[in-house]
Amino acid sequence: MSNNWIVSILLFILILGIIVISHEFGHFAMARRSGIRVNEFDVGFGPTLLRRRFGETDFCLKLLPFGGACVFEGMDALEEDERKDLAPDAFPNAPVGSRIATVLAGPAANFILGYVFALIIVAFCGTDLPVIKEVIEDSAAMEAGIEAGDEIVKINGKSIHLYREISLYSMMNYGEPLTITYKREGERNTVTLTPKFDEEDNRYYIGIRGAGELHSCNAIEVFQYGFYEIEYWVRATTSSLSSIFKGHFSRDDLAGPVGVAQVVNDTYTEAQPYGPLVVIMSLLNLATLLTVNLGIINLLPLPALDGGRLVFLVIEAIRGKPIPPEKEGMVHLAGFMALMLLMVLVLFNDISRLFR
Repeated sequence: MSNNWIVSILLFILILGIIVISHEFGHFAMARRSGIRVNEFDVGFGPTLLRRRFGETDFCLKLLPFGGACVFEGMDALEEDERKDLAPDAFPNAPVGSRIATVLAGPAANFILGYVFALIIVAFCGTDLPVIKEVIEDSAAMEAGIEAGDEIVKINGKSIHLYREISLYSMMNYGEPLTITYKREGERNTVTLTPKFDEEDNRYYIGIRGAGELHSCNAIEVFQYGFYEIEYWVRATTSSLSSIFKGHFSRDDLAGPVGVAQVVNDTYTEAQPYGPLVVIMSLLNLATLLTVNLGIINLLPLPALDGGRLVFLVIEAIRGKPIPPEKEGMVHLAGFMALMLLMVLVLFNDISRLFR
């Protein structure tokens, strides 16, 4: 194994560890603020390597660094009789609003961490304004009258702040018309165009080229464009998920821990010749994507995820009484088993891809 791979694996574990710890700390902090007892704070899965008790909580480092968990008092009580004997600070005994806030706090912590990363990136690197550098001959953009120097301000009614957002719309387009508003010499114009299909690349293109206009941000703009960075990664993640559900992505487009480690290695290898600052900024950019991605994935209304638990809690808030715990437990167990199966399949896909 090369030195680059060893360093990349350590960086992957570090990045993933920071993201997981922030997620679980969100749950932990809100639970404690709500008076819910946290029995265990786990980083990783599998056998416990290290256990330390602080207050009433065991903090555990597990063997496999691919996730984590906050184990609340009373979470394992799946029968009505068991829940009658729970302590006052057990999770099921907390007000439903407190439980909803505790579940939401994990994904919220991921978005906050991503915003901190984005602030650092924008402060050091600036941002890419959506200014067109070049329009390709005979493209949809040229036929619509778009020219080099135009600034794209809206696509399909949604504001555009970064050049990468234009690239995202192009990448996720499958032949649908786009309504584009651009600014030229202070004047706004709106056109509708349909991206053209490129048989060689097997995708649709708007017909513009370039990386946008680099802009160094002042102190106030750092906070503004830091937010736009997070907004971009949220759009990128939700658009990718939408494309998966629509059947536009193949199995090879999915990546698990091994695939992410490969991306970390590629990022580190490509940035290394340019010095430590470029390496740090490149990895922070990747970490921003990963933490936003984790926050959104956890909010999906699927059993065994935070979003799945939220569905049951919202139903409880509406009904005024909880779903029978044994039924909720069966749903989460089935969801957990399906999630484990998916992880195995993705892991197999990651490994098989390495040997192609």
